[in-house]
Amino acid sequence: MERLQDLFIGIAGMIGAGKSTLAAALGKHLGLPVYFEPVTDNEYLADFYRDTARYSFATQIYLLNRRFQQHQEIIWRGGGGVQDRTIYEDAVFAKMLVDLGLMEERDYHTYLSLFRHMSNFMCRPGVIVYLDVKPERSMERIRLRQREVEGGITLEYLSALYREYEGFIADISRTVPVIRVDYDRFRDAEEMASVIEREYLDASFLRVARWAPTRV
Repeated sequence: MERLQDLFIGIAGMIGAGKSTLAAALGKHLGLPVYFEPVTDNEYLADFYRDTARYSFATQIYLLNRRFQQHQEIIWRGGGGVQDRTIYEDAVFAKMLVDLGLMEERDYHTYLSLFRHMSNFMCRPGVIVYLDVKPERSMERIRLRQREVEGGITLEYLSALYREYEGFIADISRTVPVIRVDYDRFRDAEEMASVIEREYLDASFLRVARWAPTRV
């Protein structure tokens, strides 16, 4: 796995897709630092789920700032890293919030303007691993992990989010290699790292990883 040790790997996917689990496993297996999504220390998250329309803009700006800090740290410290949810996915959530009437258009345009200015200073990941989890499965996982702040998430919200993710993956795969996988089939970090290396080195930009476990 020497060729992956300097790689910037972004883990993308729906809420409850298993991003943190995979990021931690890959980081340990490849000896890469892991940058987790700010959840427990997110001072806006509880308010966002309690009154989404009121706190949507503030939450998105907060997350954009935190993820930009992570992104730049990965680039400037060198040596690769694994990021649990990429900065590019923040725009997915922002667009979905506008479509659901939970963020004002002017706030959305302000957010996009800031994101575009930030993007001038960002290097893209070497590869993005997209964990494809349908809205219904995402809802099941959210209920299983029982985070109090996520109690108000609805299937409508997740369905809208999934639609935006599909567009996001189609778009970003034009410039960043994307490996699209069904995470329910991936149980082993070594196997996942092998798949990432194989598909990344294949040099094709949107890959659907087809894999069956070699161990039970």
